[in-house]
Order: sequence, then C-alpha cells, then structure tokens
Amino acid sequence: MSLYYVQKAIYELNRSEEALADWRLDAQAYLADFDLTDEERLALATPDIGLLYVLGVNGQLLMHLAAAAGYEWDAYLNAMREGMRQHGPVREGLYKTVGDGA
Repeated sequence: MSLYYVQKAIYELNRSEEALADWRLDAQAYLADFDLTDEERLALATPDIGLLYVLGVNGQLLMHLAAAAGYEWDAYLNAMREGMRQHGPVREGLYKTVGDGA
C-alpha cells in the first residue's frame, strides 16, 4: 500500500483547481503520475470515500475530496461507516484500528 501517494494525490486535488479539473475529466490519467496500487487507483477514481478512509486517508484531506465529489456531510460520515462495514477496520495511518478490543 502507498498511503503517502494516495494522500499526495488527494492533497493536490484539494489545493489545485487545475488538478481537480483534470481528475474530473479523466481520473485515471490524473492518477497515472502517482505510485498507487490498483485498489487505491480505483478508490480515488470513483471516489470511494469509505474505502479511502479504511486505507488510512487523513480525514482533513478526505473531507475536502468528498465535498468536491458532491458528498453532503452526513453522506460523508455514512460513507466512512459503510467503508468499515464493507472493507474492515482502518488499515494504516492515524485512524488505524489496533486490536479488536478483546
């Protein structure tokens, strides 16, 4: 997994109108410049906010991407919950799930 590059791609989308326009026009072409796994590339192209959260994307970055993709606040929160339901606990980063509490 390349969480750094996933977050770098999102950071660029969040700060550059040109990058955002390129991503909206052809997400796969925009993402070609980043060292990503197939799963990461698909999650970013869709965008699959829940999977991106599970992959470990920082919430500050993810929140802005979700807004740019048209997610309302409640839909953004629900997407993260649904991501954990579908894909399991957060795998990396700040929100990584440690242990199962047992």
